[in-house]
Amino acid sequence: MMMALDALLPVLLVIATGHVVARIGLVTGDNWRGFEKLTYFVLFPCIIIRNLALVDFGALPFLQLGLTLAGAVSIVATFLLLIRTRLERRYGISPARFTSIFQGSVRWNTFVALAMADQMWGPEGVALIAVAIVAMVPLLNMLSVTVMSRFANADTPFSLTRLLRDLTRNPYIVATLVGLVINMTGLMPPEAVMTSMEMLGRCALAAGLLVVGASLDIGALRRPGPALSTAAVLRLVALPTVAAGLGTLLGLTGMALAAAVLCTSVPTSSGAYLLAREMGGDAELMAEILTLQSIAAIATLPIALVVLGAM
Repeated sequence: MMMALDALLPVLLVIATGHVVARIGLVTGDNWRGFEKLTYFVLFPCIIIRNLALVDFGALPFLQLGLTLAGAVSIVATFLLLIRTRLERRYGISPARFTSIFQGSVRWNTFVALAMADQMWGPEGVALIAVAIVAMVPLLNMLSVTVMSRFANADTPFSLTRLLRDLTRNPYIVATLVGLVINMTGLMPPEAVMTSMEMLGRCALAAGLLVVGASLDIGALRRPGPALSTAAVLRLVALPTVAAGLGTLLGLTGMALAAAVLCTSVPTSSGAYLLAREMGGDAELMAEILTLQSIAAIATLPIALVVLGAM
């Protein structure tokens, strides 16, 4: 428990710093968006490429971890789609609100997972999170965009071509592929390039957490209702429980099992709000889900790591 709390506390402090900086207006609007793009397209790809290029693949159970995470996401996503009409009939949850519940239940905040993995396990932990990115980012993008296109009344209809274009342009996926190619071929970039990526990577974790903090809107949090509660329970309790069960069945132990639990225990992605806003979903509900989960994860994440991850 103490290891998880020790790793979580600095993460929370940096997130809180981002929230305060945004609230007092030291950094505003377009500046935050520019900072988020820099983090997303430059800083995090550097840390992913460098760690994957240097990691010993033979020492980590990549296949089992990928199958565990993809399987857990698929199970929870399928469950949500099966109960959608029941949610609508019993609680009056509209299709647009359902899309926010869906995203809030299955998407994950990569920034927080990477920061905690680095704090607890160092480069090996970051490499495991990179595996999670490969396993979950394409699947989650496909699921989220498909559900938004189907239920959010988006102006732009769902297109497989557009989806494939978005996936191939995702900087996390591209960075992961680059890191894998370097590792497998042994063709290392010059030392100066690797050193520069290390320097940029050091900035990535703090920058990503500042962006998370800036996106939180405590004032938007209303009294929790069925929509908020459903997304919180599925995201913070059900998903990590399913992942731990699948991981155990597939033979995951130690750090790899804990990494699976970590990836499924962090709050939902702040990018879910942007997708909801752009594709006609319930962006206000999405902001509330993100805020509630970020607060609740202070308690649930360490417990999940200790109980389910067997730390």
